[in-house]
Amino acid sequence: MTKTQRTIGMFVCLCTVVLAVLDLQIVSAATVPIVRDLDPVHGIDRFPWLVSAFALSSAAMLPLYGKLCDTLGAKRVFLGAVATFLLGSALCGLARSMDQLIAARAVQGLGGGGLMSVTMVVIAHLKDPEDTKKGGGGGGLGGIVAGGGMALGPWLGGVLTDHASWRWIFYVNLPLGLAVLGAGALVLKLPDRPVRRPLDWAGAGLAAAFSTALLLATDWGGKTYAWTSPQIIGLLCAAALGVALFVRRQKRAAEPVLPLSLFRVPELRWGFVVQGITGAAMMCAIYYVLVYLQVARGLSSSAAGLYLLPMAVGMTVVGVVAGRLRASARTFTITGTLTMTATFVLLAATVTPDTNLWLIRAELLLAGAGFGQLIGQLIQLVQEAAPRPLLGVATTSIRFFQTLGTALGAALFGTILFRLFDGDVNAVPTLHGTRHAVAVRDFVHATDVVFWCGAAVMLLGAALATRLPKPPPAGRRAEASSVRTARA
Repeated sequence: MTKTQRTIGMFVCLCTVVLAVLDLQIVSAATVPIVRDLDPVHGIDRFPWLVSAFALSSAAMLPLYGKLCDTLGAKRVFLGAVATFLLGSALCGLARSMDQLIAARAVQGLGGGGLMSVTMVVIAHLKDPEDTKKGGGGGGLGGIVAGGGMALGPWLGGVLTDHASWRWIFYVNLPLGLAVLGAGALVLKLPDRPVRRPLDWAGAGLAAAFSTALLLATDWGGKTYAWTSPQIIGLLCAAALGVALFVRRQKRAAEPVLPLSLFRVPELRWGFVVQGITGAAMMCAIYYVLVYLQVARGLSSSAAGLYLLPMAVGMTVVGVVAGRLRASARTFTITGTLTMTATFVLLAATVTPDTNLWLIRAELLLAGAGFGQLIGQLIQLVQEAAPRPLLGVATTSIRFFQTLGTALGAALFGTILFRLFDGDVNAVPTLHGTRHAVAVRDFVHATDVVFWCGAAVMLLGAALATRLPKPPPAGRRAEASSVRTARA
């Protein structure tokens, strides 16, 4: 590809990542209109399935997407994922019942699982080798786009819902997505895979099964069902059995969807773990700060959502700076985890029933700076260390571990909060006088403990990040890559 074609291809990839990030944020703004239009009686109880259906189908497809990239070529898989996502978006906009909308969100998730992960594989192919050698491999793109999407998602969803219809939060994907499809088909010229190998469908099915069981257990545990209920215990047992069978299958399969040889590469082994920890911490920082603002400070959900703007700014600025500096991805990973550890310590030490809200904004800005160092840099580190024939599997695997980390983090932090706060969170804003003050005090205390736990998790992440090998001198990188490829 020429330099111009690479530039256009990179812009196409950025538009695709924008689609992925926006779709994670935009639906939350349309809760009431969707429920009122499709199911006024029971819709609010079923609304969480709009999120769960997307997350489950997206996570289930991640291991298979990586193998498809390495087998069929990244361009074909990229275009297929975008087309599937657009089909799901159109079906969501046309839905006439909650059942239809939930099913359409599942279809959308099948493509959505590839929007971020497969796009990162394409970006790895588009990188200029000279830029990578100089240290500007593009790892900051993740922070830039994620920050922008985080800021624009809730706002765009609110504008479309207020001035058009909730259906346009899905229809808005179509023009941009069709432009991505057309430009991608014309411009992208990526390495093809002339040798067709059989896919490990059994391994992909087992990965989908255990990840689905785990996500359902963490989503329902402590809310829909008690953690000790037969339903949750059964799901956890199914997840454990699925993991065992999956590992066994990967040892025996001729073409495994997640080759265990990847875990012999230190950058990949520790990178996967740190990315999982990052997923858990990001969920904790965003979700529990927003809950604190709504429950303890009485802000509306839309007003609380505006507090994500400083985090978005932090991620965007650090993403730009990280793309220009020559520091290694390992260095950014260590400094990013330490920055997030400090952020959680500050939150735990300063969040009270009457904390100055500008201090909360400043702490979220710092959180964005920490996450901006981690999101793109870990992907870059894994891509640089992965054997070239397994680039797709390595890239989608790090996204897969982030998804699992987010689920486990939700379970851990949610359990801690509701063990310490013995009350109905939704009822706190309706209380008055002394009862309200006592409830807010108890809730804030529980939230502070959650933030201390977040600090401990990120400190563990920082310790593990130091296990990442130091990058070899520039002259030895090609030799090291050749050795890893030969071993793979």
